[in-house]
Amino acid sequence: MLTKKINLVAADMGYGHQRAAYPLLDIGGNEIITINRYDGIPEWEEKYWKKTTEAYEKISRLKKIPVFGSFIFWVMDSFQKIKPFYPFRDLSRKTIQQKVFFRAIKAGLGKDLVEKLNSSGLPFVTTFFVAAYAAEYHNYQGDIYCIVCDTDISRAWAPLDPPKSRIKYFAPNTKVKERLLMYGVKEENIIITGFPLPKENIGENKEISEKDMARRVMALDKTGKFGEYYDFLSEKYPEIFSDKKDQPVSITFAVGGAGAQKEIGATILKKLADKIRVGKYKLNLVAGNRPEVNEYFCEQVKESGLSNHDGVKIIFSPDKIEYFRKFNLCLKETDVLWTKPSELSFYVSLGLPIIMSSPVGSQEDYNREWLLALGAGIDSFDPEHVAEWLPDMLESGQLVRAAVDGFLNGEQLGAYNIEKIIDK
Repeated sequence: MLTKKINLVAADMGYGHQRAAYPLLDIGGNEIITINRYDGIPEWEEKYWKKTTEAYEKISRLKKIPVFGSFIFWVMDSFQKIKPFYPFRDLSRKTIQQKVFFRAIKAGLGKDLVEKLNSSGLPFVTTFFVAAYAAEYHNYQGDIYCIVCDTDISRAWAPLDPPKSRIKYFAPNTKVKERLLMYGVKEENIIITGFPLPKENIGENKEISEKDMARRVMALDKTGKFGEYYDFLSEKYPEIFSDKKDQPVSITFAVGGAGAQKEIGATILKKLADKIRVGKYKLNLVAGNRPEVNEYFCEQVKESGLSNHDGVKIIFSPDKIEYFRKFNLCLKETDVLWTKPSELSFYVSLGLPIIMSSPVGSQEDYNREWLLALGAGIDSFDPEHVAEWLPDMLESGQLVRAAVDGFLNGEQLGAYNIEKIIDK
């Protein structure tokens, strides 16, 4: 039986906050508490969160509409925009977004949940900054930790009065730590842990991720030369590197939480269908927990004539936790992840090169820059021509180099690092 060590709190908004919480399920007593959707939530709070979430998802989908949709999204995004990193300066001034949330918190947002959890005496660990604000404002009795879910962050992640706050931050990288310092957070309240990645894809000593990476290098290294630069893997898993057969390249395309960009997945399927039939590629279409996206992909697969072909799979579950489990299992056999630069950007640390579709919002612009700087992310060309440019990426070694750059330079052990800090 799992021992509950923390109250694990997230928000049911897209996938980012819950995906970051998922790897800590074992120390959260197999429970993710959603601040906007839990048993007994006051009716007014549920309505508040529902209205907020629906507005964001609607505007995210509107972005693809020329002029009008783009303008509406730009207005929303401007409220959460991240300011340029340089020069270093004081960025602690409060934002409109923070003031809006704090007004709701002072009116009682989050109070019921904090009162319900207070008697446990456990640390309050959340992936959503508003939950951390609420826990502090409503006098949560235990320690409060906030897990940062992006490669760079806006002022909204820091409290209204950072120097007086006791919220501690688990930062995924040094840049986030420097941002929090600019926003006025005390240095002793910032701990660099890395982003929490799924333990079932890593192993405490990286034994899982290393073996998966060895297989991936063989799939992506079409020149047959990269193994010599990766001696420790070839020595550790000689049985994988001795198998020189030309295995299919497995591509996983994942839509965002709002269901945006599903049409890209359909285009990839259509353009690679012939190559999938002959075993050149495999394609996983990730519908997440959205039934309408699942239905859309099912129809597209049917039209392609690949309904019963083992080269195409749809990853879907109406339950988010079950979806995360299926997705993580799928990643073990994935060679290339194709998605927008969301919280999945951190998954390059598993050795998964990311082909990036267009960012949605300021936050994802910064995630894209981080991926490019790391060498693990590659901008997508026109999906209509994927059958031409994808083979070129493979033959040039661009994808295998991106896989190795992410694996060697990213942090895999974020979930384990967080657990060790909690156990102290």
